[in-house]
Amino acid sequence: MGKRYDVEDEPDDETLEEDEEDEDEDEEEYDEDDEEKTNRIKRSKELGISCMLNTEVGAVLAVIRRRNDSSSQYYHQDDAFDSAITSSLKSLRSLIFSNQQPWKQIDPSIYISPFLDVISSDGVPAGATAVALSSVLKIMRLNMFDKKTPGAREVMANVVMAVTGCRLEKTHPVTEGAVMMKILQVLQSVMRHPASVLLNDHAVCTVVNTCFQVVQQSAHQGDLLQRTARHTMHDIIHIVFSRLPEIEVEDWENSESDTEDSIDESGYGIRCAVDIFHFLCSLLNVVGIAETEGSPALTADEDVQVFALVIINSALELSGDSIGKHKKLLTMVQDDLFHHLIHYGTASSSPLVLSMICSTVWNIYYFHRQSIRLQLEAFFQFVLFKTLNIHGYSNSMQELALEGVINFCRQPTFLIEVYINYDCDPLSYNVFEDIGKNLCKHAFLCGGSAPGGTVTATSLQQQAFEGLMVLIHNMADNVDKQNYSTPKGPYPVEISEYKPFWEEISKEDTGYEEWIEAVRVRKVQKRKLMIAASHFNRDEKKGMEYLKISKLISDPPDPKGHAMFLRYTPGLDKTKIGDFLGDPSEFNLKVLKEFTDTFELSGLVLDTALRTYLETFRLPGESQKIHRILEAFSERFFEQQSSEIFVTKDAVFILCYSVIMLNTDQHNPQVKKKMTEDEFIRNNRAINNGQDLPREILSDIFQSISTKAITIFGQNGAAVEMNPSHWIQLINKSKLILPYITTDFDSRIGRDMFAAIAGPTVATLSAIFEHTEDEEIIHECIEGLFAVARICQYGLQDALDELLSSFCKFTTLLNPYASAEETLFSFGHDLKPRMATLAVFTVANNFKDSIRGGWRNIIDCLLKLKRLQLLPQTIIECSGSGKHKRSESESVHDLTGRINTSNLMAIISHCLSMENVEESLNLGITEFEQNLKVIQQCKIGSIFSKSSTLPVEPLLNLGRSLIFAAAGKGQKFNTPAEEEETVQFCWELIQAMASCNVHRLAVFWPTYNDYLLNVIQFQLVSPMPFAEKAIVALIQISLKLLASSANEKLAEEQVFKSINLMWKLDGKVLEICNEFIIKSVTKMLNKYAANLLSQLGWKTVFHLLTSTGRHAETYERRVEALINLMAKGTGISVMNYAYCIDCAFRFVALRNSPVDKNMRLMDLMADSVKLIVEWMKNGYPDVGSGASMNSMAGGMSTVDENNMHSTLSMNLFLKLGEVLRKTSLARREEVRNYAVTSLHKGFINAEELCFAPNNVINCFNLVVFAMVDDLHEKMLEYSTRENAERETRSMEGTLGLAMEFLVDVYTRFLSVLMESAGFKTFWLGILRRMDSCMKAELGVYGESKMKELVPRLLTKMITLMQEKKVLVPHEGNDLWEITFIQIQWIAPWLKDELFPDAAVA
Repeated sequence: MGKRYDVEDEPDDETLEEDEEDEDEDEEEYDEDDEEKTNRIKRSKELGISCMLNTEVGAVLAVIRRRNDSSSQYYHQDDAFDSAITSSLKSLRSLIFSNQQPWKQIDPSIYISPFLDVISSDGVPAGATAVALSSVLKIMRLNMFDKKTPGAREVMANVVMAVTGCRLEKTHPVTEGAVMMKILQVLQSVMRHPASVLLNDHAVCTVVNTCFQVVQQSAHQGDLLQRTARHTMHDIIHIVFSRLPEIEVEDWENSESDTEDSIDESGYGIRCAVDIFHFLCSLLNVVGIAETEGSPALTADEDVQVFALVIINSALELSGDSIGKHKKLLTMVQDDLFHHLIHYGTASSSPLVLSMICSTVWNIYYFHRQSIRLQLEAFFQFVLFKTLNIHGYSNSMQELALEGVINFCRQPTFLIEVYINYDCDPLSYNVFEDIGKNLCKHAFLCGGSAPGGTVTATSLQQQAFEGLMVLIHNMADNVDKQNYSTPKGPYPVEISEYKPFWEEISKEDTGYEEWIEAVRVRKVQKRKLMIAASHFNRDEKKGMEYLKISKLISDPPDPKGHAMFLRYTPGLDKTKIGDFLGDPSEFNLKVLKEFTDTFELSGLVLDTALRTYLETFRLPGESQKIHRILEAFSERFFEQQSSEIFVTKDAVFILCYSVIMLNTDQHNPQVKKKMTEDEFIRNNRAINNGQDLPREILSDIFQSISTKAITIFGQNGAAVEMNPSHWIQLINKSKLILPYITTDFDSRIGRDMFAAIAGPTVATLSAIFEHTEDEEIIHECIEGLFAVARICQYGLQDALDELLSSFCKFTTLLNPYASAEETLFSFGHDLKPRMATLAVFTVANNFKDSIRGGWRNIIDCLLKLKRLQLLPQTIIECSGSGKHKRSESESVHDLTGRINTSNLMAIISHCLSMENVEESLNLGITEFEQNLKVIQQCKIGSIFSKSSTLPVEPLLNLGRSLIFAAAGKGQKFNTPAEEEETVQFCWELIQAMASCNVHRLAVFWPTYNDYLLNVIQFQLVSPMPFAEKAIVALIQISLKLLASSANEKLAEEQVFKSINLMWKLDGKVLEICNEFIIKSVTKMLNKYAANLLSQLGWKTVFHLLTSTGRHAETYERRVEALINLMAKGTGISVMNYAYCIDCAFRFVALRNSPVDKNMRLMDLMADSVKLIVEWMKNGYPDVGSGASMNSMAGGMSTVDENNMHSTLSMNLFLKLGEVLRKTSLARREEVRNYAVTSLHKGFINAEELCFAPNNVINCFNLVVFAMVDDLHEKMLEYSTRENAERETRSMEGTLGLAMEFLVDVYTRFLSVLMESAGFKTFWLGILRRMDSCMKAELGVYGESKMKELVPRLLTKMITLMQEKKVLVPHEGNDLWEITFIQIQWIAPWLKDELFPDAAVA
C-alpha cells in the first residue's frame, strides 16, 4: 500500500513516482488473487455438483439392486426390469468426473434423462422412483442449467412428461403418499425454474392437471398430502398468472376457435392461462365428490369450490387489469365465472363459499368493472339482496352478504358509480337505493322489554349500522367538498323535451356538465316511469297518456317507446300487458313487433326461448290474440336461431302452438288423459316445410314441458332467480349496452343519491339512538347526524328537519307531561339527553343555513331550557365573547374550509368530559351547575348573534318559529309570570336577530309582518304580554335601523308597520310602556330625525309622541322634542309636514296644557309656511314623495311642473290652515285668539307662495270662511245658554279677531282675487258673513260688538276696492250694483259715505 509520511517530511517527485509503481504492482497481484479465488470457487461448485450426481446415481442403483431383499420394503416378486436403465445410470456415472466443461454448458438431457427413465419406467420399484424424483428435484433446485443452455427446452418438456406420467401401479400403499409428495415437489420446482418459461402451454396445463389429480387421489392419503397438493397447485397458478401482465395480446385470442393451431416457441402464454382459468371455473360446478374425513361443516363439493375460489382470487389479484386485455379470458370472467358465482352464491349454504364469492366479485369489480355492468347488477340483485331479504338464510349467511355490501361501499367511487349505472338507468335495478334501504332495514332497532325501551343490538344489526355509517360518511366527505362550486340550494330537474328513456348517454361523447344533467334527467324519467306504471295498472289509457304528458314517449307516439315501457318497467300488470300486445290495431301490432325485438333469443332452444318470452306478460285467453303474439315470437326466433333446424318461421309458429297446448294438457288437472311423447311427436310431423323435425328435439321439448310447466304469468316485478335463459339474455344484452361508467364523485349527483335514502336513514339513526344504551353507538349516531347535516346543506333541508325533530325529542325537553324536576333529573343523570342537546345546538350553529321547519323544535327546546333556568342570563352577549370560544367555533372547519365531522365530535366529547361526577363533587360543583356548563357549551346565542350569514329562507323559518312561540303556539304556561318571561325572551331573540340583519330587513321583515298578522287574525296570542314585549323589541329594532347607514325606506316602513299592529292590538300597551316609548321617540326625533325616510315611520313616531302626551310627567319631554324638531326645521320635510302639524295640534288641543307651550307651537306652525315657500322655490327636492314627484315630472312641461308645485304648496298650506282653524275653537280664549293670530301670520308668510286666484279662493272657503262661520255659530250657541255671558263675550272677541283677519287677508290678496272668474261669488260670500255678524243677537247678554266692527271693516274693504277701480259705477258692472244693494241691507247708513255718486243720482 502507499507509504505514510510525517507532516515535516515531505516527499520529492521521484519518491512519489516509485510509490505509484509499487501500488500498481500490488493491484495486479490482488486482481490475480481474486480471479484465482473465483475460479477455485467455481471448480469447487462444479465438483460438488459432480459429487451430488454421483451420489444420486449410486442411490438409485442401490435401490434397484435391493430388489431381491425380502426384508426390504422395496421387495418385488418380479425380477424383470429394464437393463437399459441401469446401463444409462452407469454411463452417466462414468461421465460425471471425466467432464471437462461447466455443467451449465452441457445439454441437461445427458444427466437428467437417466433419472427420467427410472421415473417413467413401469418396472422400477416405487423406492427407486422416489429416489429418482428426489434426484431430479435436487438438479432443478441447483439450477444446473438455465433457459440459454442448449437443450433446455426439450429437457423441461421431458421432465414434465416423465413426472406427470409417473405410474404408481407397483407402489406399496405405504410409500404411495411419499411418491406423490415428491411428484408435487418436482413439479413445483420445474415451474419455479428459470427455464420454465420454455415450457409450452400444453405442458403447463398438464402440470396443473396433475396437481389436481393428486388433490383428488389424496382424499384417502391424509390431510398433509392434500394440503401440499393444493398449495403446489396454488403456487403453480400463481407463477402462471403472475406472467400475464407481460404477455402480449395474440391474434388467436380474437378468433372464435379454441384449438391451438401452432406451437409457440417463446414458451407458455395466454393459451394455458385460458385453459387453466376455464378449468378453475369448471371446478365451481363439481358435485358428487366423495366425502372427506375433514371438517363435517363442509361437504366435498363445497370444499372443492372454496379451493377453486381461492385460486381464482389469487389469479385475479396477480393478473390485475391484464385479463381485460385478453378477450377470451375476459369473456370467461364475464360469462362462465360470473354465472357460477351468482348461481352458487344463492344456492350454497356454506358461509365460506359465500365469503369467497364476495371476495372474488370484489376483485373482478376492482380490476374489470367496466366490463361487468350487467353481471355486477345481477350479483347484487340475485345474491346479496336475496340473501339479506329472503327468510330461510342463516344469520351467518346474512352477515357475510352484508359484509360484502359494506366492502363495496368502502370503495371511494363505488356508490356514485352504482347510482349512475343502475339507479339512473330506467332499464336497470335500483342497486344503490336497495343498498341504503337494506342497511337501514337490518340496522333498525325496535324497543324491547327492557326498562326505558332499550334493546341490545344483534351482531347483524351492529354490522348493518357500521355499513350505514360507512355509506353516510363516504357520501358526506364527497358531497361536502371545498372545491365544489355548485350552489347549495336545491335545483329540480325537469324533462324539457322528449328523449328516448332507453337510450344511454355516453360520457365520452358529451361534455361533463351536459352528461351530469343527462344522468339526472334519466333518473327523473325512471321515477316518472314508475308513476306511469301505477296509472297503467289502473287504466292503460291513463298510463299511456301520462307517458305522453311526461315526455317519456314521443308525440305522435312511437311504437318502440310503448314497447320499451311494457318490456322493462317493473310492477306492470302482466295481464294488461298481454291484452295490449294482443290488440289487433295497427299501432298495437307495431308495438308487439318492437316488444318482441327486445328479446335476444340466439343460443336458446325453443322451449327455453318461449318460457323467457312468456315470463314478461300473461298470454291472453282469446285465440286470435294468442295467434298474433306467437306469430311475432316465431318470426323473432326464426331470425335468431343458432342452427338451421327450422326451415320456415311457420314451422316455429306451429311448434309454439303445439307447446302451449302440451303445457295445458300436461299441467291442467281437469285433463284426465295426458298426451304421450309419441303422440306429441306424431302431432308435429311434417311441420317443417313438409319435413319432420329431429325426433330428439321434439323429445327434449316434451320432457322439458312435462317436467316443468311454462309459467304463463308471474308475479309483478323482476325474476326471483337467475336461470340459464335469463343468463343468456344478460350476456347477449351486455354486448349491446355501454360499458360500466367510471367517474369521480359529483356533489349534484351525491345529493340526489342521498335524497333516495334520506327517509330510511333518518328513521334508522333516530331509532338506534333511542333504543341503544351503548355509548360507542350513541357517539356514532351523533357522528351520523353531523354527516347527514353536511349532506343536507346541499338542498336536502327536509331530511335535516326530520332528523332534528327526532333528536330534539331525545333531549327530553319537549315532553309536555314531565315536570321541571323530572326533566332536570333526566337531563342530569342520562347521557342521551345531554348528547342530543349538544348535537342539536351544534347542528343549529354550524348548519343553520340548511334548517327550515326544524327551527320550531329547536326554539321549543330553547324555551324549555329557559324555564328550567339552564340558560345564561344574557345568552346573546355570552355567545361571541371570549377569545377561547371563538377559536372553538372555528375549529369545526378543517384545512379546506369544510365542516369536519371529527372536529364536531371532538367538541362534544370535550363538553361531556367536563361532566365527571366525582371531580365535580370534589370541586364543589352541584349537578345544576354542571348542567349549566353543558348548556353554555352549546353556544346558543351564536345562532342569533351570527345570523347575518343566514340565507333568507332559514331566517324566515327561524323568525316564524320565534313569533309563533312568543304567541304561545305549542307552549304550555303554568303561571302568567312564566308566560311573560317566555314572550319577552322570544322577542329579545327576534330583536337580536334583526339587529344582526339590519342591512336586509327589507328582505325578510315583510314576511315577519305576515306572521304577526296571522297571529292576530287567528287569535293565537294573549294580547297584553305579547303586544307589550313586542312593541319594546320593535322600537329597539327601529332605533337600530335608524342608526344604521343601511337604512332603507322599505325596511323602515315594514318595522313601523309592525309597531302599529302591536299598539292596535291593545291600546293599553302605550300606557304600560309609556316611559320607554317617550325615551325612544325623543331619541328618534332628536338624534335620527334626518334618517327617518318613510311616511309611515313619521306618522308612527308622531302618533307615539302624542298618544301618551296626556301624562303630565312626560308631557314636558314630549312637547319639547316636538318644539326642538320644528324649531330646527331640518327634520321637517314635505313628507312629514302634515304629520308634524297634526302632532302639534294634538298637543295644543290637550286640556290644561301650558299656554306658553301652545303659543310656541302655534308660532312654529305659522313660521313653517316659510319652509313651504323654500321648498317651492327649490322645486321640492325632498325625500320620499319628492323622488316620486321628480320622476313624474320627467315628462312634464315647465308650466305643468309649476302647476304641480303650486298645487302641492296649496295642499300643505291648507293642512296648516285647517289645524289652526280647529285650534281657533279651543275652550281657552288666549289659545283661540293666538290660533287666529298665528293663522293670520301664516297667510302673511304665504304671500311668497304666489297662489293662483282659484287657490286663494279655496283657502278662504276652506279655512277663513269656515273659521268665521264656526266662531259665529259657537258665539250664538253660547248666547243661548244660561250663565254663559263670559263665554259668549269671549267667543265674540275671537270672532272679531277672525273678521279683522279676514279683511286683512282679503285686502292683501285683492289683486290676485280680482283675476278669478268667481270673484263676484266670493265677494258675495264676504258680504253675507258681514251681514250675519252685523245682525247677530246675543239675547239676554246685550248688544253685539259686531255692529261696531262690521261697518268699519266694510268701509276698509270697499274703499280699497274703489281705489283699485273694482267698484266703479258704469254700465254692466254688476259687482258695483250688488255691493250697493247689499250695503243697504247690512249698514244703510254707510251708503252715502261709501257711494256718494249713487246718492246724488
